[in-house]
Amino acid sequence: MSDRIHTLSGYFYEYQKSVTEPENFWARIADSFHWKKRWDKVVKWNFEEPNVQWFVNAKLNITENIFEKNLFAYGDRTAIIWEPSEPGEDSRSISYQELYEQVCQFANVLLSKGIQKGDRVIIYMPMIPEAAVAMLACARIGAIHSIVFAGFSATALADRINDCQAKAILTTDGNFRGNKKIAVKALVDEALEKSSVESVIVYKRTGQDIQMQEGRDFWWHEVTEGVSTSNKAETMDSEDPLFILYTSGSTGKPKGVVHTTGGYMVYTKYSFENVFQYSPGDVYWCTADIGWITGHSYIVYGPLLAGATTLMFEGVPTYPDPGRFWAVIDKHQVNQFYTAPTAIRALQAYGTEPLEPYKLDSLKVLGSVGEPINEEAWKWYYTHVGKSHCPIVDTWWQTETGGILVSPIAGITPTKPAFATLPLPGIQLAILDPEGNELTGNSVEGNLCVKFPWPSMIRTTWGDHERCKQTYFSTYKGMYFTGDGVKRDHDGYYRILGRVDDVINVSGHRMGTAEVENAINEHPLVIESAVVGYPHEIKGQGIYAYVICDTTNRTEDNLISEIKDMVAKIIGPIAKPDKLQIVPGLPKTRSGKIMRRILRKVAEGDTSNLGDTSTLLDPEVVNQIIAGKK
Repeated sequence: MSDRIHTLSGYFYEYQKSVTEPENFWARIADSFHWKKRWDKVVKWNFEEPNVQWFVNAKLNITENIFEKNLFAYGDRTAIIWEPSEPGEDSRSISYQELYEQVCQFANVLLSKGIQKGDRVIIYMPMIPEAAVAMLACARIGAIHSIVFAGFSATALADRINDCQAKAILTTDGNFRGNKKIAVKALVDEALEKSSVESVIVYKRTGQDIQMQEGRDFWWHEVTEGVSTSNKAETMDSEDPLFILYTSGSTGKPKGVVHTTGGYMVYTKYSFENVFQYSPGDVYWCTADIGWITGHSYIVYGPLLAGATTLMFEGVPTYPDPGRFWAVIDKHQVNQFYTAPTAIRALQAYGTEPLEPYKLDSLKVLGSVGEPINEEAWKWYYTHVGKSHCPIVDTWWQTETGGILVSPIAGITPTKPAFATLPLPGIQLAILDPEGNELTGNSVEGNLCVKFPWPSMIRTTWGDHERCKQTYFSTYKGMYFTGDGVKRDHDGYYRILGRVDDVINVSGHRMGTAEVENAINEHPLVIESAVVGYPHEIKGQGIYAYVICDTTNRTEDNLISEIKDMVAKIIGPIAKPDKLQIVPGLPKTRSGKIMRRILRKVAEGDTSNLGDTSTLLDPEVVNQIIAGKK
């Protein structure tokens, strides 16, 4: 834990060193890892091509840094606590020694199925420990894993299998979501009608009836039986791909973000320990799914590299009741709790009653991830979940960044509601105006870029390097463009304003949709909102707001004018929504991301081409919104 920052002055000292001597800084951090061969050079890079290499020519295996390096010191320590969907089912605790044996055993299974270094393996599994075993077994033998969130449709799965030409799929018979059983294997079978793999390994989770194809499909428990639990890790180059993770782009086709081995390892551990101020013996819980980057970096790799105890939860926040998160925190004495603003707002809508039976006195740090958190949700989270004494780390990062780039360091950085505060050491931010001029000093607003590489950053998009270049490196020369707008306030703190394509230009005034949403969400009856721009013949762009609210005992018209007036009061008349539609729900992906692209089309009256809505949590909500607009 020698690289933990302990004071605010310590943060500023480390940050300064990371900017003035980046190679020395990262070499020092990397020295605490086990390398089979040390690097020739810390970093080689240019953002024009782009070509970024960290720890050039170093050799390692990331799983040796989780296991062999540490087993002697803490083999008996709990690595993973698993909490099932059904509260009555027993939770499981897996020690580092047990996890090591399971990973080695499953690595041998993969080798026996002909999976070799560089082959792609799709993991399509719910939140069970075997999903982490699958990831680590791939990393152990040098296979490239690509996790597809187990809620995605068969079509989305087939697209990803075909794009990376996967050789195998690791899946389950089914999974539990609240009180429902989801047929997972049936979706795999459907996807494989449009694509092909050599083998499918199925973990039995629900016991439901499934089809098994002779010669292709195998039961996990059968193929692991009697297999050796010792395995020699494959030697990997620092720049060998570790995984591909597909993310939605501005076009319909998902892009496969590629992360490599050495830099990702160094950055995820460093950022995990510092942001959350993790201490040995703490129980850390990130509620994300392993299908998202948050699950990769801050459920599996970061925590396990740090020797942490990481909690995996199979269920949803509202089953069997909206007190489930709080019950799990008390049950397992969770110290660090990391969740999404979407979940916080959903639970906030139930009021504080579901919190009352629980102490929550084990909590030390709260975290927020996935989108900018609005002020009201931040305050509710701080006051009612953290009992006004747990710092909130409002983390900003992306699938493409691999790890957290801007965040308070828990208990060290003074926080402000809705501000991600300051960049982590090694992260050199720049705010640019639309013409590409860097805006220096404080009290500025523009587009968020990064001007120097960091170890866990995207290297390419799978099979299409030009797309990586065009998406991230062509908008501003010599910069990684995040696609997000940002405000740096008078204290030098960063507030993320949402996607730049979610910036509305009303009569020449630029407004982040997140800013307008925050103002709408201040109304006591508003549960959640989403704001988009639409063509306006006088202003250029008008503001269209979709709002979920409690309309009991209120007329809709009164409520709409009240909310509009409130926005005018908080931001100014320029920000007052031109149109405000009260809706039953919002179109969201299963990770909780609002699909504003769909909302923009509806606002523009162009509903003929909404793209694939099958991957939404509730596709029907789109039809309800369209009907409501008419």
